[in-house]
Amino acid sequence: MFSGIVEEYATVAKLVKDKENLHITLSCSFADQLKIDQSVSHNGVCLTVVDVDKEKKEYTVTAIKETLDRSNLGLFEVGTKVNVERSMTLDRLLDGHLVQGHVDQTAKCIDVKEADGSWYFYFTYDRDLGNITVEKGSISVNGVSLTVVESKDDMFSVAIIPFTYDVTNFHEIKKGTVVNIEFDVIGKYIQKIVAAQLEHQLKDLLSKK
Repeated sequence: MFSGIVEEYATVAKLVKDKENLHITLSCSFADQLKIDQSVSHNGVCLTVVDVDKEKKEYTVTAIKETLDRSNLGLFEVGTKVNVERSMTLDRLLDGHLVQGHVDQTAKCIDVKEADGSWYFYFTYDRDLGNITVEKGSISVNGVSLTVVESKDDMFSVAIIPFTYDVTNFHEIKKGTVVNIEFDVIGKYIQKIVAAQLEHQLKDLLSKK
C-alpha cells in the first residue's frame, strides 16, 4: 500500500528482456537502503526488488507481461525518469490517499497549460474500460496522488504545483506522453456495488413482467 507521495524520481540504468518479462535496473538515492523482496512503486506500479547493488546505488525489479501491457513500463528507455515511493509503514502519515500500486489503465496527455507558477495537465483515457473520475476526487497519475480538477466522460485534468513539478517526472510530461492511472479505490468499490445493485433490481423487475 502506498500514499501517492512520491519520494523522488529514479533513473532507468539498464533494461534486460527475459522472454516476456522485463528486468528494470534503476538508480536512486535510497537504493542502498532497499532489501530484496521489498515493494516499491514505479510510476504507480508496485514491483518487488529482486536485486540490490549498494555500491552503485542501483536496484532491479521485474515486470511481467500483464504489467507491461497495462502500464507505461514497456515504454521505458535507459535514462527514463520514474516516480518511486517505498510502501507505507503504520507510523507514517497518510498525506496523499490510499494507492494500491495496481494500475488500472494508461492515459495520454492531451494538453499542458501554465497558470502563473503552476500547471494544468489534461489527460484522456479509454472510458470503455469502466473507470470514472469525479471532480475533487482522488486519482493517482504515474504514482502521484492528485485531486481531479475537471472531470468528463473520457478526460480529466489535474493541477501541479512547482514542488511536485520539480521532484516528480511531471516536468517531462508533454502532449502525447502516456501515463499510468490508478483510480480511487473507494470510488471503484462504490461503483461496483451500485452497478451490482442496479443489475439485481433490473433482473427482479424483468422477472415480474
